[in-house]
Amino acid sequence: ARCSIVALDKTGTLTHGNFRVAAVHPEGMTDGALLGLAAHAESYSNHPIAQSILAAYEGDLDKSRLGEVSERAGLGVSAMLDGRPVHVGNGALMQEAGADWHDCQSTEGTVVHVSSGSGYAGHIVIADEVKPGAKAAMAELKALGVKRTVMLTGDIARVGQAVGQALGLDEVHTGLLPDQKLSIVEELLPQKPAGTTLVFVGDGVNDAPVLSRADVGIAMGALGSDAAIEAADVVLMDDNPLKIP
Repeated sequence: ARCSIVALDKTGTLTHGNFRVAAVHPEGMTDGALLGLAAHAESYSNHPIAQSILAAYEGDLDKSRLGEVSERAGLGVSAMLDGRPVHVGNGALMQEAGADWHDCQSTEGTVVHVSSGSGYAGHIVIADEVKPGAKAAMAELKALGVKRTVMLTGDIARVGQAVGQALGLDEVHTGLLPDQKLSIVEELLPQKPAGTTLVFVGDGVNDAPVLSRADVGIAMGALGSDAAIEAADVVLMDDNPLKIP
C-alpha cells in the first residue's frame, strides 16, 4: 500500500509469453534448414521461445545428430550439431561465436540469431502479445499513487521500447542479463521516497533473485517458474496484470 516504484519483467508478466514464429530470414539456406538448425539446438530447452521454434519446424528432429548442448543464461543456446558448433540466441552470442551477424529491421518481435560454424545462418523473429489488462493495470497503479513504473527486460531495445510506449510506462531498460535486472533494482531502491516501498513483478527463474531483493515480490503464478513463486511474497494465481493494482 506504501508502494512508490513498481518494476516489472516483460515476457510472461506484461505479455502473454505465448510465442510464435512470425518470420524466418535465412542467409544462404532455406527457411526449413534455418529452422532445423535452431530446432535441434533448442530441442532440450523448455524456454517458451525454444518451444515456439520447435512448433514451427516441420522436419524430423534427430537428436542423435547432437553432441554437447549448453543453455547460456541471457544469451541463448550453444550446441554441437553434426560435429559443427551451432549457436542460437542474441547478438552478444553471435559476437562470441565470431559470426558476422546483423539485426532484423523488418518485423516487430524478438529476434533469435543462428550461426553454424563461424558463419551467420540468419535469424528467426518470434512474436509475443501484450496482455489485454496490462495497459489498464499500469494506469490504475498511477491512479493509486505509484510514482514510477519501470520495465526490465532481456529483450532488444526496439521491442522493449515499443511495449513500454504502448503501456505508458515511465522507464524501460532493455537487453538486460539476469544479474543486470538485479543491479537496476539495487539502484532503484535508494531512489524511493522515505517510508515507501519498491514492488517487483516477474515470472521466470531469472526473476527469482530480483523478487527476493525487492521490498515486495509479486510472481505470476499460473505459468510462472517454481523458483519465482518460491521467492515471491505475493503470487497471482491467474497471471492477470490487473490483479497488481
